[in-house]
Amino acid sequence: MKIVVIGGTGLIGSKAVELLKQRNHDAVAAAPSTGVNTITGEGLAQAMAGADVVVDVSNSPSFEEQAATDFFRTAGANLTAAEAAAGVRHHVALSVVGTERLQASGYFRAKLAQEQLIKASPIPYTLVHATQFFEFLRAIAQFSIVDGAIRLPPVQFQPMAAQDVAEAIVDAALAAPLNGTIEVAGPEVFTLDEPIRRILAFDGDSRAVISDPAAPYFGVAVSDRTLVPEAGARLGSTRLDWWLAHAPPPPAR
Repeated sequence: MKIVVIGGTGLIGSKAVELLKQRNHDAVAAAPSTGVNTITGEGLAQAMAGADVVVDVSNSPSFEEQAATDFFRTAGANLTAAEAAAGVRHHVALSVVGTERLQASGYFRAKLAQEQLIKASPIPYTLVHATQFFEFLRAIAQFSIVDGAIRLPPVQFQPMAAQDVAEAIVDAALAAPLNGTIEVAGPEVFTLDEPIRRILAFDGDSRAVISDPAAPYFGVAVSDRTLVPEAGARLGSTRLDWWLAHAPPPPAR
């Protein structure tokens, strides 16, 4: 089966492409660096020719609302047209657990608009909502610095390894379209400050991590259940301690 992975050279996309190849599928890594641009349309028709499934794990390069909205709308319209012309039978897209609960954020309003476009498209679809990746924990810490300390709300948080996200995406791509959403998350539930504190300790980073009920998450107020899935979510197998033990060394500071 030919499967085109939009964003196929990124963190999740590259892992998905490798997993698909291991399962003997024709996986195409589609990204600007491979000559496929969803914004300009360059290379899309050629990449889609003969494709059965399209997996979209790309993301807006900007988190600003208008820029992100423009990205998702333009890319979505170009993808839908190319998929329809090629006879693609299934569109799988990666999104975020809690998107509909984070609508005070301009970026998540843009993500919801992307999802609505997918649902309105004539192409059968599956949306995969994932919790945040272990690989993103350092970025959460960096964004949450206030006066030299990291302030985070002590809400429930269930992060997962990028490899587990890729496996869930691949399984969705090889299954029949749901015309609905599945949720995937890590095997452990923490409060948000816990894994941040743990990864900073692993890095030898001495900055204080403060549990602050008034602190926002990426500028948005969150409740205890905003960032975690509902019951019945698919759980990855990788635990945080195992990931830390096997992860690449932290970037130099």
